[in-house]
Amino acid sequence: MITLRNKQPISVLVVIYTPALDVLLLERADHPGYWQSVTGSREDAESLRDTAMREVAEETGLKATHLTLTDWQQQNTYEIYPHWRHRYPEGITQNTEHVFGLQLLQPQKIKISPREHLNFQWLPYQEAADKVFSPSNREAILQLSERIQHV
Repeated sequence: MITLRNKQPISVLVVIYTPALDVLLLERADHPGYWQSVTGSREDAESLRDTAMREVAEETGLKATHLTLTDWQQQNTYEIYPHWRHRYPEGITQNTEHVFGLQLLQPQKIKISPREHLNFQWLPYQEAADKVFSPSNREAILQLSERIQHV
């Protein structure tokens, strides 16, 4: 049986985007109005790449194994929001997030998981950066204009 305190404080952030710099955002089901890129915690001893591919599949229905998933070699350590700390082991207050990018040729219809998300939308990267609630998500999206030249 899964307990509430089962999350590892190691996660991935996957920015899904197009060459035109449109970015996919998902609206959280547990906090309507909170928009974000794909995120999720590592399970067991899976690799970070496997975590990113699993989370993309679970949250969007996309199979990242057939797409261009890039490890940006960027880590962010941040304080876990108090209202989400119950998901982690007792005493854990910080999370280390590993950033990935997933490029699609064009915006696609996404199959969201209703348990996790209410809606999705594709926005130009600057609008997407302004809409997300997480500072690290905003920073990653704003890096796209520079990063896409190197993909």
